[in-house]
Formats: sequence, C-alpha cells, structure tokens
Amino acid sequence: MKPILICLCSILTFLSPIHSQKIAEYDVIVLGGGTGGTAAGIQAGRLGVKTLLVEPSPWLGGMLTAAGVSAIDGNNKMPAGIWGEFREKLRSHYGGAKALETGWVSNTHFEPHIGAKIFADMAESVKSLEVKTSSTWSKIRKKDNLWEILVSDGKSSFWVNGKILIDGTDLGDVYCQLKVAFDVGVEARAKKGEKMGLLNDLPILQDLTYVAILTDYGKDADMTLPKPKNYDPQEFHCSCRDFCPEKPNLVTCEQLLSYAKLPNNKYLINWPIEGNDIYLNVLEMNAKEREKAYIAAKEVTLRFIYYMQTKLGFKQLGFAKDEYPTADFFPFLPYHREGRRLKGLVRMDVNHILEPYRKQSPLYRTGIAVGDYPIDHHHDKYPNAPEIDFPKVPSFSIPFGALIPKEIPGLIVADKPISVSNIVNGSTRLQPAVLQIGQAAGTIGALAVLRKKQPAEVNIREVQQTLLDWKGYLMPYVDITPDDLNFQEINRVGATGLIRGVGEPYLWANRTWFYPDTVYMGHEFKTGISDLDLPAVSLEDGAITQGKLCEILSKTSNKDLSVVETAFRSVCIQLSIKYDTNAPVSRRTAAIAIDRIWNPFALYAIDKDGFILRKM
Repeated sequence: MKPILICLCSILTFLSPIHSQKIAEYDVIVLGGGTGGTAAGIQAGRLGVKTLLVEPSPWLGGMLTAAGVSAIDGNNKMPAGIWGEFREKLRSHYGGAKALETGWVSNTHFEPHIGAKIFADMAESVKSLEVKTSSTWSKIRKKDNLWEILVSDGKSSFWVNGKILIDGTDLGDVYCQLKVAFDVGVEARAKKGEKMGLLNDLPILQDLTYVAILTDYGKDADMTLPKPKNYDPQEFHCSCRDFCPEKPNLVTCEQLLSYAKLPNNKYLINWPIEGNDIYLNVLEMNAKEREKAYIAAKEVTLRFIYYMQTKLGFKQLGFAKDEYPTADFFPFLPYHREGRRLKGLVRMDVNHILEPYRKQSPLYRTGIAVGDYPIDHHHDKYPNAPEIDFPKVPSFSIPFGALIPKEIPGLIVADKPISVSNIVNGSTRLQPAVLQIGQAAGTIGALAVLRKKQPAEVNIREVQQTLLDWKGYLMPYVDITPDDLNFQEINRVGATGLIRGVGEPYLWANRTWFYPDTVYMGHEFKTGISDLDLPAVSLEDGAITQGKLCEILSKTSNKDLSVVETAFRSVCIQLSIKYDTNAPVSRRTAAIAIDRIWNPFALYAIDKDGFILRKM
C-alpha cells in the first residue's frame, strides 16, 4: 500500500459570518479534546504557557467520556501522570479502588458523566488554559511561524493564532488537513521488518463500536426496545454460550452482561464477540457523511440491545437517561480503535517492544509514556478477515519521536494516531497510554514555547524530567511506582540503559521488572556502558560490591574516590543499609548512586533514535 499523503478531511463546521476582530493569541493550541488532547491541554497550561483547547463535543475526554468507553484497559499497576491522577479522583468520588471493580474486564469502571466532570474540573483549575467545548475549527494556515485557525463556537466564527499546534483528535483529522504524511491499514510483515502480521498489505482498519450505557431498572421493569429494522438474532447467536453449544468456551450470558458493569447499576455495552462492533472506515468522509455512517453503527448496537432484552432475558435493561444529553441517549462519539498513523521522526514497531535494548534502535532511551496492554485488534466484522499472528509482548515505552511529524514544524500529535506500526497500534491505542501520550505532547509543546525551539529540537531529557516531576513513567517498571522514594532515580538510570529491566508477557497486564532488591552484577554494568565512551574499567562478572561501585563511579565521573565514597555513604544512610566495601550492591542502591554521583541521564544527550550524542 503506497503511503497516503493527501486525504479528504472532515469539514468540521459550516462557516458563520466572520466578524472583524482582533485575533486572539495563544502559545499552544490543541484542536480536539479527545483523551490525549485533553491531557495535552491540561499539561501545557500547567507548565505556564497560554493554551487554548477546542473540542467539538460538549465534553472533554474523548473515548473515556464522550465515546463512553469507561472501562479502563491496561496500566492498572502503572498509574502514570495524568492517568494516575484521573484514576485517583475516580476512587475518591466512588469511595475507593474496590468501588470501581464492578465488572471483570477492568479494574477501573466509572460512569462517563463522572469522568467528564473530573476532566472539566481539572481543566478549569488551570489558569493558563482556556477551553472551548461545543466548538469546531475549519481553516488552518501558517503565517509568520504562527498557526492561524478559524474557530466557531456556534454563535460566531473567529481567528486565533498560536506558536504550537497539537492534534488532539483520535483519527488524525488535523494533520490530515495539513497534508502530513501518514499510513492507513494493515502492513505486510516485511514492510516494517516485523516477524508477524500478513504477507501483503491490507487497507483495513480495526472495527469501531458505538457503545451504549444501560441501566438496570429493576426485575419487574420491561424496557424492551421496539424491534429494530433488519433485526436477525443470528447476527449475535454466539455472543455467549447459553444459546451457542457449538462454542463451549464462550462466556455465559450473565458473564457477558457483567463484562463492563459500571457503578450505580449501569452497564457499558461494548462486546467484541458477535456483539456490537462494526467495520466502518470513515477517514475520507466529510462531517455529514460520517454522521450518516455512524447511524449504521448505532443500529448494530440497538439490534444487540434488543437481542439482549428478548433472547438473553435482560428486558429490565434500558438506556441510562442520566448519562448523555442526546435525543437517542447514545454517546456523543463512536469508539474508534484505529485511524491514521503518523509518519513521524521515528516509527515504533513491535521489535521495539520485543527487543527494547537492541543497539541498532535504542528508542527506549527516549520514552515518554508506558503501556502494558497486549496487542489486541478487532477485525471480526470485516468480511473474510484474515488471521494475524499477534505476538505476546512485555510492557513497553513509547518514544518521543513518535509524536512529531517529519515535516511541518510546530505540530505535535497527542492521541492514538501517532507514529507506530499497525500491529503496535493494538497496544498504544488504550486509554492510559493515550492520556500519557497527550501529557507528553503538552509537555513538548510548552517546552518548545518556553525554549523558543521547534518540537523536534526540544531537549528530550528535559521533556522526560518534566514528566517525571509530574509522576510520569519513562520505563514500564511494574515494581517501581510513583510513591517509591527512588522512582525518579530508577527511571532516569533505566532510561540510560545502565541498569536494564526484564520484560515478561503476562496475561492482559504485561510486565517489566526492575528487581530493585536483587544484586547488581558485573556483566550488567558492562552491557550498560557498551556504547559509551568511557575509560577502561576492570570488572569481574560476579556481584559488584560497594567498594567496586565507588571505584567505577570515581572513574566514570572523574571525581576523587574519597568524594565518591562520601556521597555513597549518604546513599547508604538514606536506605538504612550499612556501608561495607565488601558487601554486594543491590540494583536500587546502584541506581541511586549512579544517578547522584555520575548523573549520566543529564550528562549524555540523546537524539530522536536514542543514540548518545555527546556529554552535555
């Protein structure tokens, strides 16, 4: 499939008369208050730059709220940045973590309108952020290194300008309009050097879903819908095993219902097995065409609800009328699992997940977000969908360069359509990862303004340190959380490769372990410094002792041994361990000492590919 460079972009508004007025000026403009766009706007504003966030729907939060996908997928053990903050606010609202464990698909379930209120409150608390919901944009142009955008709030249309533009849409509609290069569809395995996938390109997207939020109105209630047009119960015959004996491994119908049960007796209907997914590619449709296409998606969901009510016996379930202020009670948006995929400064493929420490492509050093969800694609509703060999993967880091286009300075991507392969999109598209992508995009945008640089020129280590300061992860360590006193030191040293994590595919929550309490070994240090220009260090392959680590750090930092030993003693005091030159050093102790005494994270600059450039 040839790269798609030009597309028919959605025209998001009919222009009302443009009144002559002064152009409102901003530092950062985020178009699209989706999951990533919302996080980008909040983060940029928190860093003190004047930010505008424009969202066509009435709610911020995208797939988490406006699209109703309020059962979180992934990162339960890695509460990174705004994702962790959002989850903590949910827990506070509902009365703790257990109150969110209402279904079995996720550890975090919530009512969409509660999530929307949390995002609105977070945004309102940021003085440097202005939010315009129920507002659209049409024209985007560049003039004198400023982005100029025509915005409509439904009452009038007006121009705004800004130094940095962030695409906060989940399909990449902004960068499409700017004719930025991107890919669409399933790629042949040889094309990206991935060992799995198809032999040939296939121009299809993942299925999308128009979810519904239902309420249990009580056992005596009958909320049965009028029979939808084109209803055929065979469409959903094997959605659960009670009426499908030929597939005994399916869940029961009661389990189907409890899949994404929400607090307050509500149910998220987002069922992938002969449920309410639909194959629908709207990328090259305009706004009116999309709305018409989404009707077909809603009709699938209506038919599935009717099937649940009449065939499965759940007639007491009906649309929740206190969630969405829409005429049909559906969410404002459909759930898009996949759209365009940017051609960025770097392209993250599955090899970066399977072998993150490959010398020829150390993108892990540039990590700005983490994920642990397995590679999960929905293709069941595409006719004759091919089988794709999706690998088992460990948790992973998402690289800085995946958010930035190769061309068009001043543009950053903040949601699902970043620069990844089709296979990797099956993991990076999930809500916690996208919240972090957005937070990173906002950080890059703010620092670009503050340092008077283009996004591609911003110091990656400064971006990473800023994210660490906001409890973001650089490395996907399941055993080092933000409340660990050494969270920052371990992430910094991990992002240099001097002490490396151990990845493990594990069910629906893959892991990478730092193992802070295990002994730091000589071969680990040798591997970590293999691409650094350092003086020769005599080192055995066994355990590194405290005395030996002090010698190593003295040589690598060009500091007197007595100075290093004094600093190392302070580390021992903090960790409440005895200073003993013959005692083996734990990985935690080594990470802290390396970070404080040598400080390689700040000392060695890296490029977009993760290669060491020079000492700072």
